[in-house]
Amino acid sequence: MLKEFEDKMQKSFDNLLNDFASIRAGRANPHILDKIKVEYYGVPTPLQQVGNVSVPEARTLMITPWDSSVMKEIEKAILNSDVGITPNNDGKSIILKFPELTEERRKELVKDIKKKGEAAKVAVRNIRRDANDAMKKKEKAGEMSEDELKNKEDDIQKLTDKFVAEIDKAIDTKSKEVMTV
Repeated sequence: MLKEFEDKMQKSFDNLLNDFASIRAGRANPHILDKIKVEYYGVPTPLQQVGNVSVPEARTLMITPWDSSVMKEIEKAILNSDVGITPNNDGKSIILKFPELTEERRKELVKDIKKKGEAAKVAVRNIRRDANDAMKKKEKAGEMSEDELKNKEDDIQKLTDKFVAEIDKAIDTKSKEVMTV
């Protein structure tokens, strides 16, 4: 029974980590392109499926399309995304140069990281509430005793505390990464 709620909490945590992967910390990270879709023969296709994404230098991403006819579409998709970098096309590949982050921009990113972390904690706490409600319904229906209910609520709280601690650790790690690049 608890496994279902633990899985939901894990998904919330995994979503947070995916969000963090898309935050650029001053160095090139191919994951910031994960959400970009390119119009490829009329079908929105993930960027990674239309070309090779590599990191030739610490602050440079290079996208080499497998089909050169899709170059303009890749450029358009990057420009329309929230990446905030203008692509350079050299005829064979598209190059993204990441500028050095300013102190002000780093602080904004840390605020954003904390906001996303808080949203993940709220999601975990909502799952805790749903789990407790489900247990109380079972107790009212006579499917478990008051003592069993108390034990389940304690287990749910321990699970919640574990995920909140993991979220806090992820927030600290990502914040340090952004501030020390």
